[in-house]
Amino acid sequence: MTSTDPVAPHRARARLGAGAVVAIVLVALAVTVAIGMFRTTGAPEIVQATTGADAPEVGPGEIYVHVSGAVSEPGLYRLVTGARVFDAVAAAGGLLDDADLEALNLARAVADGEQVRVPVVGETPPGTDGAEAGIGADGRIDLNAADAATLERLPRVGPAIAARIIEWRDANGRFTSVEDLRAVPGIGDKMLAALRDLVTV
Repeated sequence: MTSTDPVAPHRARARLGAGAVVAIVLVALAVTVAIGMFRTTGAPEIVQATTGADAPEVGPGEIYVHVSGAVSEPGLYRLVTGARVFDAVAAAGGLLDDADLEALNLARAVADGEQVRVPVVGETPPGTDGAEAGIGADGRIDLNAADAATLERLPRVGPAIAARIIEWRDANGRFTSVEDLRAVPGIGDKMLAALRDLVTV
């Protein structure tokens, strides 16, 4: 028997539309949960550290990192060894709207005692006072702040060696000593001797 209800097709379409919406919501929820599970298992455990006499000591496999600048909750954080700039920023509540994301390498490993500063768009790096970033007041080149062009000012340092210095820094965190240059491919004892008085960390 044929239905004579004129609104039946509309009701059917409404039910179909509602079912599609529910299905989309369920899929989105499943994806969100999956991402959350991946992030939870893949990211280092992050614990905000206290300061003063009650501050816990850093245990094996842990580092302290100071996160400042354009983040939601600047402060001192305890991360696991191997954490990256992304983890430090996430520990500090994420980036603010005016953060200069292009100034950060989120994949770089961070080192114990490091400060991760997130600049705002257009900000001059602190301490430069308009001077070239990566060059200290004494004229020495900072291995942890210099870009490739600045590194190439050093004797016997061309584009290839400059790129290797930056690659080592990105992979291993900050240089803690000028002697760390020995670990950079292409830099031997003679070259290190020539650079030792010209660079700083």
